[in-house]
Amino acid sequence: QVQLVESGGGLVQAGVSLRLSCAASGRSFRNYAMGWFRQAPGKEREFVAAVSAGGSTSYARSVEGRFTASRDYAENTVYLQMNNLKPEDTAVYYCAAGATRTTLINLRVDYWGQGTQVTVSS
Repeated sequence: QVQLVESGGGLVQAGVSLRLSCAASGRSFRNYAMGWFRQAPGKEREFVAAVSAGGSTSYARSVEGRFTASRDYAENTVYLQMNNLKPEDTAVYYCAAGATRTTLINLRVDYWGQGTQVTVSS
């Protein structure tokens, strides 16, 4: 069992940076791939980024080069560093755990966090 709690969202202006954190509890945290997803109003939830158990990363094209996912095994925490934010990045961001990066990319998620709102004004 893995429990996930996101933090770090907020209201920011376009062009600035923001870092989201996801604190995970459960002894099996290091065995899971961890991912970030987002859902904008009226849209489906979409994949943003994933980091494997070994630390390899994958990104959606819309955020590649601007967002960086990482994980701290000692702190059981996953991060999403978001740079050069754009209004179209506005969404509720969710942390998730799954078997591999590929399963996360295909939205096959074992555990979800509760989400944190990110709003980017122009």
